[in-house]
Amino acid sequence: MAGTMYRIGELATKARVTVRTVRYYESLGLLKTQPRTDGGQRLYTDADLIYLLRILQLKGFGLSLEAIGNIIKMGAEDSTGQKRRLELLKQYRNQVTIVTHRRKELDHLLEELTWHVAQLESVDTGFQYCPGSACIDCEFKDRCDFYQAPPAPNTP
Repeated sequence: MAGTMYRIGELATKARVTVRTVRYYESLGLLKTQPRTDGGQRLYTDADLIYLLRILQLKGFGLSLEAIGNIIKMGAEDSTGQKRRLELLKQYRNQVTIVTHRRKELDHLLEELTWHVAQLESVDTGFQYCPGSACIDCEFKDRCDFYQAPPAPNTP
């Protein structure tokens, strides 16, 4: 046999996953189940390790195991790799959209938290009344979620 051969535990260690994960990926058809040696061991190659690392990379990019499996299964009818390339491109673009949206949400959350930190750092007194009677004089009332303008006086 050419190249380095790994038992399942060694493969898992090199990929920084558990043996259970390797077996699970095999059960889903994401990794090829290797035949057992006469000693009952399954031996994996460097190519298997690279394949496992690629699966983990795609999973880290947010692709579902189902989507990864679909891409892998395309290999049987995709001798040029074109179908898989286009599907990966589609999946990556979808992830870019999702991550961009999440980033905008996180940027908004960061802005809100930063504003609240600044607000709390600047309040010397009256915090125990927030929200409450101190709101009318609060310098942050225009942005505060809890500020309620006093009712307009009744005019006859």
